[in-house]
Amino acid sequence: MQPRLTLVTLPVDDLERAVRFYRDGLGLPTEGIMGAEFEHGAVAFFELQGGIKLGLWPRKSLEHDSGRAVAKGDMSSIVLAHNGTSRDEVDRVMAEAKAAGATIVKPARNTFWGGYGGYFADPDGHLWEVAYNPAWDVA
Repeated sequence: MQPRLTLVTLPVDDLERAVRFYRDGLGLPTEGIMGAEFEHGAVAFFELQGGIKLGLWPRKSLEHDSGRAVAKGDMSSIVLAHNGTSRDEVDRVMAEAKAAGATIVKPARNTFWGGYGGYFADPDGHLWEVAYNPAWDVA
């Protein structure tokens, strides 16, 4: 297998609400909901850096496709992360997320590893870390 990640899919309870959160609240680019003409086909994709896409798919559709129940809040210990270029960027992203309807799980603060970061949960409970690591070049 090539070391490649192309898509991260999040199961959501309300696709329109989730699209509003990520598109309108966080400003992620998307063409909106597509595939609604197919049973279990409605999905939204967002362009991320490096060609990676974020997909939002209704929980019931993912359950139908995978054949596995997907409990709300069951992230299987996965945390999504946005690494910023400064402490100010971390604070700005956390504020944008909160204004868009996220729950601040842990306000941004200095970390034990010399950086700065915090956590929020989107309206479906998916956990995001927002951090600044002075040792990483994320420009």
